[in-house]
Amino acid sequence: MKIAIVVADFNSEVTHPMLKRATEHAAALKSEVTHTAHVFGIYDMPTVVKSLLKRRDVDGVVMIGAVIKGETLHDEVIAHAIANIAVQLSVQFDKPVALGITGPGMTDEQAAARIDNAKNAVEAVVRVAKVLDDLAK
Repeated sequence: MKIAIVVADFNSEVTHPMLKRATEHAAALKSEVTHTAHVFGIYDMPTVVKSLLKRRDVDGVVMIGAVIKGETLHDEVIAHAIANIAVQLSVQFDKPVALGITGPGMTDEQAAARIDNAKNAVEAVVRVAKVLDDLAK
């Protein structure tokens, strides 16, 4: 499988180790990461994900980010919006889009404890892409 990863650089102390874990897990699954795109925050991901899904050398996209609780409910609004668009893009392009975005409502400590969750998103994209490939035969 050929996958792309879009990673938010906001909260990079969490997201950059998540990217490393995701890339390592893709290699362990014998999947190729054809593209890695860095954006500022998770809100900036949709157009990049859409562009990647249009490519022939991308079977699915992993979105990596960490939404840490602030003083308002902004983290919840952003996380819900991104989860919604991820599903819409996946259905629109018939390719998996995995939400390797932790949060909302997390503390810094909780975000750090969830770095390995990025591997789950890679696993999801690879598995769904294989299922879709099998169904197309």
